[in-house]
Amino acid sequence: MKKIGLTAVIIVVLILAGGWLFMRSMGMGGNMPGMGGNDRGRGGGMMNGSVEDMKNKTYPEGEKPLPIPPILKDENPDPNKAEFSLVAQKGSMEFLEGKKTDTFGYNGDYLGPVIRVKKGEDVSVKIKNKLDEATTVHWHGLEVDGKQDGGPHNGIQPGTTWNPKFTIEQPAATLWYHPHLLDKTGEHVYKGMAGLFLIDDGVTEKLDLPKDYGVNDIPLIIQDKQLDEDGQFDYDLSMHDVMMGLQGDTIMVNGAINPYVEVPKDKVRLRLLNGSNARIYEFRLSNGQAFYQIGTDGGLLEKPVEMTKLVLSSAERAELIVDFSQFKEGETVELTDQGTPFMKFVVTDKKSGPSEIPSQLTEIPEADPSTAVRTREFIMQGMGNNVSINGKQMDMNRIDEELNLHDTEIWEISNEEMGMMGGNQGMAHPFHGHGTQFLILDRDGNPPPANEAGWKDTILVRPGEKVRAIATFDHKGLFMYHCHILEHEDAGMMGQFKVE
Repeated sequence: MKKIGLTAVIIVVLILAGGWLFMRSMGMGGNMPGMGGNDRGRGGGMMNGSVEDMKNKTYPEGEKPLPIPPILKDENPDPNKAEFSLVAQKGSMEFLEGKKTDTFGYNGDYLGPVIRVKKGEDVSVKIKNKLDEATTVHWHGLEVDGKQDGGPHNGIQPGTTWNPKFTIEQPAATLWYHPHLLDKTGEHVYKGMAGLFLIDDGVTEKLDLPKDYGVNDIPLIIQDKQLDEDGQFDYDLSMHDVMMGLQGDTIMVNGAINPYVEVPKDKVRLRLLNGSNARIYEFRLSNGQAFYQIGTDGGLLEKPVEMTKLVLSSAERAELIVDFSQFKEGETVELTDQGTPFMKFVVTDKKSGPSEIPSQLTEIPEADPSTAVRTREFIMQGMGNNVSINGKQMDMNRIDEELNLHDTEIWEISNEEMGMMGGNQGMAHPFHGHGTQFLILDRDGNPPPANEAGWKDTILVRPGEKVRAIATFDHKGLFMYHCHILEHEDAGMMGQFKVE
């Protein structure tokens, strides 16, 4: 009996030790820096810290000019209407010299053009699918009815066209569009299907913000990729990729590796989109210079927020103002992720229109919890194929939440720690709700940081954290809520809510 007991103890110890080593190999050790306290957390890995620091590769071809996505032509001359045409298609790009990478894109080989509209416009978009497989186009952050939202129920079969129509009812914002096909979102986005969707309104037109697109108003779609030895995107998911979300070793900006962009000796507006499948970035300027955040996911903040560091999780956006007026012509500064540079700003005598950083940008209604008719709870759990929300995985035939049209609700979004082997384990999950914009009430009972005190459609929730956000649901139909780590979304960390 003693031998049996001793053997059992040894087996248990070996299992625990093996589990601990496995967790360490997956970057899941507890008490790593970056996710504690009021700091929203670190990039790289999405546990209590970094799985591995990004080491952006410098390829032999060196720096390249930053590609600026073109603005898609509005085919309707009526000033109150806008019509656009998109084509989802295959392509190829030479990211590495002499090697062609197979890609997906909209109206081109990789990424897509900028769709730019005005508040109040009636918009029509004809989307032709020239891929060999079904896809969708989701308008991320846009407040539209469920039938126009572009979620998993709005599939576009090969050779067919989808023509959503909607009216722009929300304020100026930097939104985006991307595929949202069930089980295939991660792969389609990774291959290049994404583009910006910009809204202008009377408020932004009156402000002296930088407005010269591509000169002092510059879009930055930031993604991380893994390229194999043949230059192909490597989307053969390992266990680590499924658990953590796919993270590459190379940062691209607007589809370019190590790009540079020439900027005027003046204030420059940067529209940042974290278009990565999973990575959380921690942006800084290489010289430690402060910048101002003027906007978040759903539009302008009330006042500029001075910062030296910006944390941005998958699908989040931020609008920044950087002042280059004190630089000499020819001087450079780099944009970094955790100290690793991945693009360069080169100061020139390039001319741009007048611009300022207004002390007051817009007015945002106070988030009043007393206006909410109910509170709902959303508990995000697990990783890899064991992810869930409220203990359930995505089922296209099940409605998880039923809401009344025009109701205001509080959503309590929590991230349940795994608590494995007594450790303080867990992943940070960016939570995205379709068809509306939220205002964050609090994080673990504390007011949100100043740069989150605006409209949000994607909210990063740290391990063990509870975030309360309030929203009004003014559009009917079927919508998704999910983790925006795309490999988690595809693994089932998604649910459906119906508004009627």
